[in-house]
Amino acid sequence: MSAQKLTIEPVTRIEGHARVTIHLNDQGKVEQTFFHVDEFRGLEKFSEGRPYFEMPQITQRICGICPVSHHLAAAKACDRVAGVEPPRPAKLLRELLHMGQIVQSHGMHFFHLAAPDLLFGFDADPAIRNVVGIIQANPTLALQAVNLRRYGQQVIERLGGGKRVHPNLTVPGGVNAPLSPKDREEMLAELPTMIDIVKGAIGISKDYLSKNKDLAASFASFPSNYMGLVDNEGGLQLYDGEIRVRDATGKLLAQFKPIDYREYVAEHVEPWSFLKFPYYRKIGWPQGAYRVGPLGRLNVVDKIGTPLANEEFKVFRTINGGKPVEGSLYYHYARLIETLYGLERIDQLLSDPDILSEDVRTFPPAKLAAHGVGIIEAPRGTLFHEYTTDENGLLTKVNLIVATGNNNWAMHKSAGMVAKEFVDGKKLTEGMLNRVEVAIRCYDPCLSCSTHALGQMPLEVTLVAADGTVLDCLSR
Repeated sequence: MSAQKLTIEPVTRIEGHARVTIHLNDQGKVEQTFFHVDEFRGLEKFSEGRPYFEMPQITQRICGICPVSHHLAAAKACDRVAGVEPPRPAKLLRELLHMGQIVQSHGMHFFHLAAPDLLFGFDADPAIRNVVGIIQANPTLALQAVNLRRYGQQVIERLGGGKRVHPNLTVPGGVNAPLSPKDREEMLAELPTMIDIVKGAIGISKDYLSKNKDLAASFASFPSNYMGLVDNEGGLQLYDGEIRVRDATGKLLAQFKPIDYREYVAEHVEPWSFLKFPYYRKIGWPQGAYRVGPLGRLNVVDKIGTPLANEEFKVFRTINGGKPVEGSLYYHYARLIETLYGLERIDQLLSDPDILSEDVRTFPPAKLAAHGVGIIEAPRGTLFHEYTTDENGLLTKVNLIVATGNNNWAMHKSAGMVAKEFVDGKKLTEGMLNRVEVAIRCYDPCLSCSTHALGQMPLEVTLVAADGTVLDCLSR
């Protein structure tokens, strides 16, 4: 039997377009796997020449799933370009918008994209292994999922000028409108119901991980470095803070201010992907590769600043005896802990006396600083925006390191590990290939953000012999 190549194109139930090629040897065993991101991003280049203050609106157009993250990272970079500090009420409102984003994005991923694999199994019929299958099998759970995402989106809508997608809130130096008392009360009123929904989802996740403990411990499980924002006490931060990096043993490698990120983060390029591979500069490539997002964040923080989420975090820390949790399936549990934190943080923010203040903007001075860095924890991980302008405030250089890009190496490695363990070219099944997709879905990639969407969305998995002969084909 001649050597063969499997292609999964595109990877399904993610945001954006990617493919995986699996190279088999003569015995049908996996020799090498590549996670290809074929989309192309031109946002950095075509932003040049635009006024810097347009970036909170321009950059969020890169994505319809997590536009708030770009909106806020851009605003923070614009604050630095303008050399201005927003008033405290404006910071509270920005963080409130961000928590709405965390809730709706994490909720959508767990219930709509990840749950079909956990509830029905990796080998289930693709016709039911989807959100429609969840609606049919458990309509109550499906309604709870829709309700949770609706709540997060309405937080964004109330703050973002009536827009659930691509909101209009931030300006250099703050935000463009205060919060109304009516909106505050309506958001507070629904919080107990939303918290109960997330508690139920955490129960589903923990039940799955408990019943599949051996699988969770080995599935795309590997030592790596980890990155995330922390506050002054090492607590979880999603809106602001310093960047912390830990190694595979939990040892602190670095903690630095956002403005200094280039001293610590570099990017590697491979010819088979349009998406770069960020790494910790002081270790080098590939040893310096790291993971971000919910698992990465919970592996670098010391605590969480809300009571219910912190209790779950304490349980999370016991999984690997206090050491970093390595199994990629634990991303789902970590993601739900962060969702719980997002809801509790909404309560804290709405209860702050400054949340209704009308002191929401500091106007920029006449002379610009001409350079700014804004960093935020997007749902999928650490997001970097860096802008340089001329004396007129027109952009001369833009650099983005997007959350999903930070996990590029991890997704590539995860796909390869799972393919070697489960894929057999002589007995190819859809479930084998779905396991490779499951490994990638753990990271909830947003490839339109990290590149720029081009392409179509069919799914064909073709088994091709070395001479080009098509041996088998699966499609959906």
